[in-house]
Amino acid sequence: MTISYRELLIEIGCEEMPANWLPGLTSQLRTRFGEGLDEARLHYRESIRAFTAPRRLVLLVEKLADRQSEVDETVTGPPVSAGFDENGNPTKAAIGFARKLNVDVTDLVRIKTGKGEYIVHRRRQRGKMTKAILGGVLMNTLRTLSFPKAMRWDAILDDGRGEFVFGRPIRWIVFLYGGRVVPFAIGRTIAVGVRSVSSIKAGRVTYGHRFFSRNGKAGQPIRVETFSEYQRSLKNAYVLIDREERKKRIERKLDDCAKKVGGHVADSGNRSTLAREIPDLVEYPSVVTGRFPDEFLSLPDEVLATTMIHHQHYFPIVDQSNRLMGFFLAVTNTPRDNVARIARNAERVLVARLRDARFFLDADRKFSLDDRLDRLDTLTFHKRLGSYRQKVERVSVMAEWIARDVFAEASAAADARRAGALSKADLATEMVGEFPELQGVMGGVYAREQGEPETVWKAIYFHYLPIGVGVDAPPLRNQLGLAAVTWASVSLADKLDTIVGLFGAGEKPTGSRDPLGIRRQAQGMLRVLVDLPELTGIDARVTIGQLRRFAHGMHEGISEQTTAREASFLIDRLRYIFEERGFDARNIKAVTHQPVDEIRPLDVRRKLEALPEFSSTADFLALAMVFKRVKNITRELRSDTAAGSGSDNESFDSLLTEPAERSLLGELKARQSVIEAAVQTGTGFREAFAEAARIGPAVDRFFADVLVMADDATLRHARLCLMQQVEQVILQLADVSELVDQK
Repeated sequence: MTISYRELLIEIGCEEMPANWLPGLTSQLRTRFGEGLDEARLHYRESIRAFTAPRRLVLLVEKLADRQSEVDETVTGPPVSAGFDENGNPTKAAIGFARKLNVDVTDLVRIKTGKGEYIVHRRRQRGKMTKAILGGVLMNTLRTLSFPKAMRWDAILDDGRGEFVFGRPIRWIVFLYGGRVVPFAIGRTIAVGVRSVSSIKAGRVTYGHRFFSRNGKAGQPIRVETFSEYQRSLKNAYVLIDREERKKRIERKLDDCAKKVGGHVADSGNRSTLAREIPDLVEYPSVVTGRFPDEFLSLPDEVLATTMIHHQHYFPIVDQSNRLMGFFLAVTNTPRDNVARIARNAERVLVARLRDARFFLDADRKFSLDDRLDRLDTLTFHKRLGSYRQKVERVSVMAEWIARDVFAEASAAADARRAGALSKADLATEMVGEFPELQGVMGGVYAREQGEPETVWKAIYFHYLPIGVGVDAPPLRNQLGLAAVTWASVSLADKLDTIVGLFGAGEKPTGSRDPLGIRRQAQGMLRVLVDLPELTGIDARVTIGQLRRFAHGMHEGISEQTTAREASFLIDRLRYIFEERGFDARNIKAVTHQPVDEIRPLDVRRKLEALPEFSSTADFLALAMVFKRVKNITRELRSDTAAGSGSDNESFDSLLTEPAERSLLGELKARQSVIEAAVQTGTGFREAFAEAARIGPAVDRFFADVLVMADDATLRHARLCLMQQVEQVILQLADVSELVDQK
């Protein structure tokens, strides 16, 4: 049977989707529809392509088979003993089974199973036509799409599963296979109660830009036959369905417009975020250039950038010296660039926001940050943890201790305490009340203006960071300057106080919910410890327990159960950081096997950087394979000692005389010093893993040649002590048994 391949085009036209939904929906569409085709046994030759724009979700399969794949099916009937009599003649059971399948009794065969001999019929099930199946595949795909918030719009699908909710109401559907419409409809529930509101039926009609058209009135129906015609017709109607095309068009136009006024688009993390969002806000992007009075350039750059980027979705322009200019660029959903009326309206809105910002800035400058500390008593951090004034008192004490005792930088202790005390003062300012995303930043700006040294104002400015877990996530070392140590002290103190305090108050992240941002705080704290030398120049191998014990001393009444839950949470967050950086999950688990309070995050990173070189070598894999056995067998040492059969662990080696035993003892003594030196100093992990790998063959030979659980109690104990020594030496580096699949 010949199978033909034809093009499938699906467009779900709907009301505008929020921009931050579209990237996820693109992936979901492609994955869920592909799974549906596979489940329906519909073969496709080209990969499934998904496109999204604010008002449409699009699927394209360039070559989809015109019918299902055939499948061989075995239908099991009654046992042979019930289907045939003693003479081999079919009984009513066999005849009825054949009649049910519309076949002759002679077409039935016998097979032997674990339950006995049965009658079966083998048949080849012919595939159904694709057009008859596609409706069900699309229906299930629409049902399984997930949205941050779904909308009820009195719709229903013919799948017996009740009301159909979706991200936004659907207005039209294009559903073409081989250029022909596939029957499909979304019905409306009785609750609509209006005859004019009818069901949405699939067709070949799409719609262009809502407000602009090259020919005739905007919003007129557009008939399409193929994807190429569909894409071409929509582009002619001012809709670009390919997000990448919209993105490139935006970047090109931004650069062109910025050059015309003698500058370039400001390069910042905020710009990157905006550049990722804008393509999902428009269907046909153009750019207008606006300007604002130079008098507003006296505002701090942070205020100008936040007003333009966060509040208005405008791109600031800087000159060749990276100083902000009195121009901005706005991306519009229009056919033409630099429409004068749009530019004027954008300027009016921005200038109004900048006047507000200047008013708040002038009001805030009348008072110092110290003057605002009393107002922090009126701001509640958490109902069980008190006010922000109480929080900064804890943070300042902890920051001073971290700088002096943890980092051994006594000269930075006083500035760390000062920065910690002022770190939340900007929460009481007018500017942060209006622009909450500037908290911390404005505190740093005001501290700089009132004459605080760089070590203080920059620590305040950056203390909410880091947020990202990547090595290049801000802040960077050159941004911190002289404040690197004080910043790390305050940042750690603030995050640690939040984590310990909120866990003690009964708060914890659950599933995907984390309304208080505890995960973000933990990841930020741990990232500082992981990258401490690069961020501060301090090579301090801080244990998590050292910080936790001090923080717990400032929060009374935290139960052991809560402490254990907090420890489990922190180890999960530490592993998450390294997983996000691309390290193998097995390696991560191997080097984070200790109790969380004993873990030094910087050592974990250095071990993970060295381990991949050895984790696939023959000697190291040999060690990993037998180490699980080593761990299990050392448990017998406790029971053996408890039974009174033990001897002095220090003198056990004199009892070991077998060649395999002496060989293993020799390997341990030869390798142990290098491994212990690496663990003690936090350097040389590459050499330590190399030494550990050389122990593997000796351990393997020991298990092959020696019976550990000997009848002689003293000898058995000595061999168990040797296994315990192997375990202790290797576990200093990693639990290497995690590197192999344990059956």
